[in-house]
Amino acid sequence: MAKTPVGCEPVVGSLNTPKKRDYKVTNRLQEGKRPLYAVVFNFIDSRFYNVFATVGGNRVTVYRCLEGGTIAVLQSYIDEDKEESFYTVSWACDIDRTPFLVAGGSNGIIRVIDAANEKIHKSYVGHGDSINEIKTQSLKPSLIVSASKDESVRLWNVHTGICILIFAGAGGHRNEVLSVDFHPSDIYRIASCGMDNTVKIWSMKEFWTYVEKSFTWTDLPSKFPTKYVQFPSFIASVHTNYVDCTRWLGDFVLSKSVDNEIILWEPIMKEQSPGEGSVDILMKYPVPDCDIWFIKFSCDFHYNAAAAGNREGRIYVWELQSCPPVLIAKLSHPHSKSPIRQTAMSFDGSTILACCEDGTIWRWDAASSS
Repeated sequence: MAKTPVGCEPVVGSLNTPKKRDYKVTNRLQEGKRPLYAVVFNFIDSRFYNVFATVGGNRVTVYRCLEGGTIAVLQSYIDEDKEESFYTVSWACDIDRTPFLVAGGSNGIIRVIDAANEKIHKSYVGHGDSINEIKTQSLKPSLIVSASKDESVRLWNVHTGICILIFAGAGGHRNEVLSVDFHPSDIYRIASCGMDNTVKIWSMKEFWTYVEKSFTWTDLPSKFPTKYVQFPSFIASVHTNYVDCTRWLGDFVLSKSVDNEIILWEPIMKEQSPGEGSVDILMKYPVPDCDIWFIKFSCDFHYNAAAAGNREGRIYVWELQSCPPVLIAKLSHPHSKSPIRQTAMSFDGSTILACCEDGTIWRWDAASSS
């Protein structure tokens, strides 16, 4: 288990730093009565950078952000299971660039929606419990990973419907896995985190032949030789409580727990002994009143900034490329009082969306600096 070396004090961002960017509310939509748990822009396909999706209850909805704060509804899908509650959604695509939406939630089934033809493409069964997060490999956008309450992370090929790898077992998570992310440039690496208070980094390098095989497999997906990856290459205990969101920032890791902060840290691995090593905590980004689990932050395409909501309906926007950390904006509105479950920053960070426990979507736009 990686420990923090003594004498390496992280730099903590101040909540009193002057604002660098003005955002104002340009829209508020009431999608329904059920909580909205996820909102995500499509960074996979440049044709759809201003398109986003939300999930709440048994519904997946696709919108487009237009000029002047307008939000247009493009598509909506109602799951056949009325009891389903979707917790996560991710954009992906088929090998022919057909845009896919991949959603999962309480019933543990992954739904792949063909957004071009407005129909269900496939449904994947495998997880033994609810799915907390799905992420897409931007370098190979027909690969997705799913993090589940069943203590596992699974790698899927949405083109063939194959479950390629299962990250679980002897060295796996010991409680719900809440978040997972692909490394932006190292195609073999993923990071996961959860209710066992740890962040684990996994390598697929020695199993990559199975990933390649999944693209050419012609037999039934159930006959594919799915492999278990039982041991992570690194385990970090940088938090003392549930870790509910993790994202790579280059080779560094951003992780958020219910301790009211996002931490930026560097995993220092020992090549000879997998699983061991140390952690250098570089910076801390405070997010007050963020002490309930399942609140996820987001970043713009180039990871210049991160936006995190809290249980009081406020949003804190931090600059990621500066030291000490700079608070770009503190966003609040008298009618935004419900917990923000997830934010989504647009490609350039000029628009921030928030989806809330009360079924609302808020749109904030940066004021033009003319």
